[in-house]
Amino acid sequence: MAKTNFKSVDEYIASRSPAVQRVLKRVRSAIRKAVPEAQEVISYQIAAYKMHGRTVIYFAGWDQHYSLYPSSDRLVAAFKDELARYEVSKGTIRFPLSEPVPVNLVERIAKFKLKEAADRAKAKAASKVHR
Repeated sequence: MAKTNFKSVDEYIASRSPAVQRVLKRVRSAIRKAVPEAQEVISYQIAAYKMHGRTVIYFAGWDQHYSLYPSSDRLVAAFKDELARYEVSKGTIRFPLSEPVPVNLVERIAKFKLKEAADRAKAKAASKVHR
């Protein structure tokens, strides 16, 4: 991956090998279905989705896996059983390219991340009111 100034998610996906592109298109479709109102952007040179100016979820493709970011303790706990078979580390969920994309799980994670972002925004707004 030599290019590092992607202008769009299409461009980012096109920079990957054909096998990775197929997987990333499925991941992208699942996220768009889950959070259709989110703005699709490039952030940190990977695909990201924003709502109200805040990033909700990122995804990236690599040689052997693709990842969703950011993971949180709440997310990992909420999807504990379903994520048990995947590599989960601080902030990252890695899915192997060699397996079918768990579309339903990706959609549910995206919706969960959207709710987390909304909850954070509400908490932040409430704290400003009480100052």
